[in-house]
Amino acid sequence: MIPARILVVDDEPQIRRVLRTALTSRGYQILEAESGEAAVEQVAAAGPDLLLLDVNMPGMGGFAACREIRERSDLPIIMLTVRNTESDKVRALDAGADDYVVKPFGIEELLARVRAALRRLARAKSPRPVETPDLRIDFESRKVTVRGQPVRLTPKEFDLLRLLVSSAGKALPHRRLLQSVWGPDYGEETEYLRVFINQLRKKVEPDPRHPRYILTEPWIGYRFELPAPSRVAQRKTKP
Repeated sequence: MIPARILVVDDEPQIRRVLRTALTSRGYQILEAESGEAAVEQVAAAGPDLLLLDVNMPGMGGFAACREIRERSDLPIIMLTVRNTESDKVRALDAGADDYVVKPFGIEELLARVRAALRRLARAKSPRPVETPDLRIDFESRKVTVRGQPVRLTPKEFDLLRLLVSSAGKALPHRRLLQSVWGPDYGEETEYLRVFINQLRKKVEPDPRHPRYILTEPWIGYRFELPAPSRVAQRKTKP
């Protein structure tokens, strides 16, 4: 399973250090920013799964950063602040935050709120099965068939395919793909990523030399596209 990537935004290095230690010990990948401006840039460049955002920072404060990020992203945002008035909580929620934690807070409480937010995100973003005349992908059973024939993917290939499909129609940057699938120590190995993309294309594309599904976005990264006519199967729901 791909670990969630959490962006911690706080102008106090000690707070970032405490949160980094607590979150990495639970298996999360951590990104850091020390200002609202940097947070906006990191969200656009790295695409984290969740944002822990301090309210009181010099320059662009947490409320302004939250509003700007919410205009372009639906990632969960948990705001951190020493303020504990009802008006401040209302202001945070109106800015687009999903949750609000008052300092000083217990680490276990914060971790529980992080887990709850990520569960909601997983339910919303879990890729539906893909069905086209050539390609079928069932993410729950981890089965892939091409023209009716089963295809074996390595764990990394499957994680890479899942990430691409979960953001179908959107270009995912090289760094986001590398860090999400291989870990935070990666980010610049674009040739390494290209090798895996080529391997994946050979397995799932009807014609790997002219890809139909896994498309290259020059200077950016890669995008999964469902060509017309095609459809994404609706997940069966229990009555």
